[in-house]
Amino acid sequence: MAGTGAAGAPPPAPRAGLSLHRPFVCSPLGPLRLGQLVLGAAFWVTVAAHKYEGAAHFALFAAVLVWLLTLALLGLSLLGRWALVPVLGARWLLTNLLHDLVLGTGLYAAAAGIMGHKAKRYSYCNVPGYSQPCLHRAYLSAAVCGGIAAGLYLLSGLWCLARRCRGHRDIV
Repeated sequence: MAGTGAAGAPPPAPRAGLSLHRPFVCSPLGPLRLGQLVLGAAFWVTVAAHKYEGAAHFALFAAVLVWLLTLALLGLSLLGRWALVPVLGARWLLTNLLHDLVLGTGLYAAAAGIMGHKAKRYSYCNVPGYSQPCLHRAYLSAAVCGGIAAGLYLLSGLWCLARRCRGHRDIV
C-alpha cells in the first residue's frame, strides 16, 4: 500500500508535476533532513580538507555514504516521488526509520567517536606557543559536527518510529 497515511486511510492523489511536497516540508522531518545534510557536509569537508590517516578513512567513508543516502531521501521526499522507488517506496516510513536509526545514528556516532579520539591524540599541540601545524581543532570540529548530526538522525529516527507505532505507513 504505497502512500497510505493512517491505517485504513485512502492513499494520497497521484502528483502530476515536480513541485515541492508541502506536507513533507512542513513536517519535522523536512528541517531535520536539512540540518543533517548541513552538519554532515561540515563533517566530511572538515575531515577531507585536512590530513587524515587510519580510522579517519572509515569516518570519512561513513559520513559521505550517509550524506549521499540522506540527499537521495530528501530529494525523493521533497518531490513526493518515493512511490517510484522499487520495493522501498512502498515502505517509505520504514526505509526512513532504518536509515536514520541504523545508518545515520550508528555511523555518525562511530565517526564522531573516531574523530574525538583523534582530537584527543593531537591535544598536545593545542597549547600556546606551539608553532607546528596542528590537527586538533579540525578533528575536534569534525567530532562535534558528527555528534550533533548523530543526534539529529536519532531525533528523526524516533519521530519516524513514533509515526510507525501510531499506525501510520508514510512519513507525512
